[in-house]
This record gives sequence, structure tokens and C-alpha cells, in this order.
Amino acid sequence: MKKRILNILESIGYTCIRFLSQIGNFFIFCISSIFWAIRPPWYFKQIHSQIIDIGYFSLPVVGLTTFFSGMVLALQTSIGFSEFNSESTVARVVLTSITKELGPVLTGLMVAGRVGAKMAAEIATMKVTEQIDALGTLGTRPMQYLIAPKLIASLICVPFLVLIGNTIGILGGYVIAIYKLDFNPDLYLYATIEHLYWIDVVQGLVKASIFGFLISMLSCYFGYNASRGAEGVGYATTSAVVTSSVMILTSTYIITALFFG
Repeated sequence: MKKRILNILESIGYTCIRFLSQIGNFFIFCISSIFWAIRPPWYFKQIHSQIIDIGYFSLPVVGLTTFFSGMVLALQTSIGFSEFNSESTVARVVLTSITKELGPVLTGLMVAGRVGAKMAAEIATMKVTEQIDALGTLGTRPMQYLIAPKLIASLICVPFLVLIGNTIGILGGYVIAIYKLDFNPDLYLYATIEHLYWIDVVQGLVKASIFGFLISMLSCYFGYNASRGAEGVGYATTSAVVTSSVMILTSTYIITALFFG
């Protein structure tokens, strides 16, 4: 019995130490990535390629997600507030929810699923096939050539995607309000503009920047530390997407609490 208890405690201790070690390694990886991202030379061709991949090719999935989310939000809000001043209430709920929460979170989750998985798989494949080691032997710093462009592009693109997603989401709510709920277009637009506060937009952009940082860093970290061949590539990709999604949902609460706590 005593030996069994010791084995359980040993297992718990090993898990805790491994978890803390992973956190420490991740913070070291982040600091190193930031250092190489702000230090010349910058590989502008790589940065441009990542901006196209993260920003341009993510527009369809982000646009569709936020558009239908705005439509559903307007429809559900109108049902809940059918006994009140619906035009003003629906417009305000759709605007506030999209700009402060749904826009950044949905955009972050879509980017994590589409781009984060690709980043992790690409770097993990290079890691297990020793292409990263080959870059080092050729005099190219892997952190500066592979990781820094992804970090810079993510910090640039995700806030822009959130702005576009917010606009499309609000448009989705407008379409439902006007063509499904028969609201007055002028009153709905006036209520939307009246309740548009800069602090809500800033909060969403702050979240977007943090989400972009987390997605790029977590995806690159798991890919850079991949092992065990093809199995390691699959593990790195899955870990990157799941961890990024969890961190997005966790950090959005922390940021909201800091803004309004």
C-alpha cells in the first residue's frame, strides 16, 4: 500500500515537473523568437509569403464564420427582446458582441485551425527530416528564417482579419434585421453608429494581437520540438491547434477582466 502511494506521488510529481518544464521552455522560445524578430536582417520575402497565407487566404473562412454568427446573433436577440425596442436592442447587442468578443474569438479559432495547423506541420516536417539542422549548417539562423516571419505576419494579419470579420459580422446582423425581421434600416444603422465605442474596438484589437502571438508561438513551438517521425508531426499539429484554441478562450476572459474588472 505504501509503495503504491509512493508510485502515485512519483507520477504526479513527474507530471508537474514536466508541465513546468514545458512552460519554461515555451517562454524561452517566445523570448528567443521576439529577439530574432526585432533583429535584422529581416526576410521580407518570407514575411510577405506568410502575410498572404495568414491574411489573404484566411479571409473566406473568417468572413463566412463571422457573417453567419452575426445573422444568428441578430435572430436570437430579436426573439429574446421581442417585447422591447427591438431595433435599438438588436443593433446594440450585435455590435457589442461582435466587436468585443465574437469577432476576435471566432477569427482566432479559425486562424488557429487553418494557419496554426499548417505552421506546426510545416516546421515539424522540417524538424524530423533534419532540414532545420541543414539550415544551421548553411549559416542561416532557423529562428530568424522560419519563426520570426510567422510571428511578424501573425501580429500584422490577425488584427486586420478581426476588423474585417467585425464588419462582416455586423453586416450579417443588418441583413437579418432588415430582410428577415423587417426592421427600419435607418433606425438600425443609427442605433449601430450610436453605440459604436472606440474602447470596444480597441479591446477587440488587443485580443486579436494577443491571439496572433499565441497562435504563431504555440504552433511554431510544437513544430520546432517535434520528434518521432510522422507520428511526431501529427502530435505537433494536434497539440498546436488544441492548445491555441484553449489559450484563446482562456486569454479572452483574462483580457476582458482586465478591461472591465
